Amino acid sequence: MAADSLFPNSLFCNNAPDLSKVNYLDVFSAFDEGIIISDATGKILFYNKAMGRIDDLTPEYALGKKATEIYDLTDKTSVIMQCIQKGEPVVNHTFFYRTRLGKVANTSVSVFPLYTGMRLFGAICYVRDYTVLEKTICSKFTPSTPYKSPAGTRYTFSDAIGKNSEFQGAIKSAKMACDTPSSIMLHGKTGTGKELFAQSIHSHSHRRKNQYIAINCAAIPENLLEGNLFGTARGAFTGAIERPGLFEQADGGTLFLDEVDSMPIGLQAKLLRALQEKKIRRVGSLKEISIDIKIISSVSTTPHESIKKGSLRNDLFYRLGVVLIRLPSLMERPEDLIELTWHFIRKNNRQLGTYVTKISSRVVEFFKNYNWPGNIRELEHIIEGAMNMVGRDDTLRTTHLSPHFSATPEFKKFTGIMSETAAPLFPDENSERRPNKTSITFPDDHRDPLEKLSEVQTESEKIIIFQALKACKGNVTQAAKRLGISRQLLNYKIKKYSFKRTNFTETVSDPGTS
Repeated sequence: MAADSLFPNSLFCNNAPDLSKVNYLDVFSAFDEGIIISDATGKILFYNKAMGRIDDLTPEYALGKKATEIYDLTDKTSVIMQCIQKGEPVVNHTFFYRTRLGKVANTSVSVFPLYTGMRLFGAICYVRDYTVLEKTICSKFTPSTPYKSPAGTRYTFSDAIGKNSEFQGAIKSAKMACDTPSSIMLHGKTGTGKELFAQSIHSHSHRRKNQYIAINCAAIPENLLEGNLFGTARGAFTGAIERPGLFEQADGGTLFLDEVDSMPIGLQAKLLRALQEKKIRRVGSLKEISIDIKIISSVSTTPHESIKKGSLRNDLFYRLGVVLIRLPSLMERPEDLIELTWHFIRKNNRQLGTYVTKISSRVVEFFKNYNWPGNIRELEHIIEGAMNMVGRDDTLRTTHLSPHFSATPEFKKFTGIMSETAAPLFPDENSERRPNKTSITFPDDHRDPLEKLSEVQTESEKIIIFQALKACKGNVTQAAKRLGISRQLLNYKIKKYSFKRTNFTETVSDPGTS
C-alpha cells in the first residue's frame, strides 16, 4: 500500500515515509476496537485480541473459521458476507448478540471491502463495543442496588404488582389509612409482601420525609428487644449507656413491628402502655418521652389465631389492628402469577446482563400448578436462581430451575404427567433452536400456546369440582377438604366457573356436557 494512496494531498506527503513497509497487522493488534480480516469466502485471516474480549473467544479459536460459523449467521445476515457479495462498505451497523459465555454484546460494526487492483480479495471489519459504555450510563440511572430514600424506604405502591381484586383492595385500604394516626396491622403468609406494604404506606403518607424504621421482633433476643425498642439510660445495667430506642429514632415517622406476635408477652404489655399514652420510658429511667409515630405491625397467621395460641395479647391487638389488612397468598392470585414472573425476569435481566425474552410452556404450566408455600418471595428466589443458569439462552426452561426446586414431589409428579401425556408437544429442552409454538413471547403475548391441552385440563377441573360440591351438597369447607385444596382456592374456582352453591342441592346439569 503506497503512501500516495493513503495521502493524496502531495503537499502534505512530501516528507512522508514509505508506508508500504509498515506492518499493519501489528497496528491492528494494538487496537482497542475489534478487528476482523477475512478472505473473499468469509474465512477469518486475522482476529485481534480486542475482538476476542468482545466475543469471549481466543484468536486461535476464530482463525480459519468462517464468520457465519462463529456468530451463528447466514451469508444473508452476516455483514461481512454482505460486504463481500456486494463489494460495498457496510457502515455503523448495530449488531446485538450473545457471546458463547452468555454475555450480551452491543456493538457497532463497519465493514469495508479489500481490493488488489480490481480484484476483491476480502474484507476488513471494525467492531466497537458499546456494552461497557451502556453499563456505565445505565449505572447512573439504574443503580445495581434498589433506590433507598433518605427516610430508609425503597418501595412504593407502584412496586405492588397484581390485578387480583383482593390484592387491589388491600392497596386501596392501605392508601386510605396511611395519613391517619391509626395503627395498621398487616397479616398474610410469609412472603406475601408485608414489608413492601409497610414501606409503601410510609412512602405514601405525609410522614414520608421522616424516618421509617423496621424491626423483626422474632430476630432479636428477648433480653435485648426492650432496650432496642425503648432505649437505655446510663447505669440501667452493667455497661449501659444513654441510647435512644427505635421509638425515639422513628419520632415523626413510621415504626414497623414485623412478626409482632413473636414479642414476649411481658414486653407486649409495655408496648401497649406506650401506644395508649404516646409516651415511652428508657430502660432504667423514670423520665417519660413523648412520641409521635405511625405504628404498622404484621403477623404471618391471622390475628385471631395468634390470640388463640397466646402469642398475641387481645388488648394489644385492639391497639395495633385498628386497620386490619390481609395480603392474599400467591395461590389465591393465579391471575398475577405470570405478570410477577415477568417482573422478576426483567429485574434479573438488568442485574445479571441476561436476555431472557421467553418462558418455556412447561415452566408456565408447572408454575400454574405449583402451590407456592413461600409465595412471592419463593417465586423471586426461583427466578433469580434460574436466571443465573440461562447463559446465552433467551428462554427460561425447566432445566434452569434449582435442583432443590426440581426435586420436589410436585415437580416430579408434574413432569411425569407431562412427559406421559404431552411429550410429542415438547421438543428437547436442551436444543438451541425451538419452534415459536413451544414458548411464550415477551412482553406482549403471555398466552399458553398449548390451547387444546389447556382446554382439556380446564374441563376436567370443572367436572371434578362440580362433582365434589354436588357430593357435599354445596358445603365449600367439606368440598375443599375432599379436593385437598384450601377453602379460599375453591371459592376462587367457584367464581371462575360461575358455579352457584345454592344449586347443588337441586338437579344441576353436568358442566362437562353443556
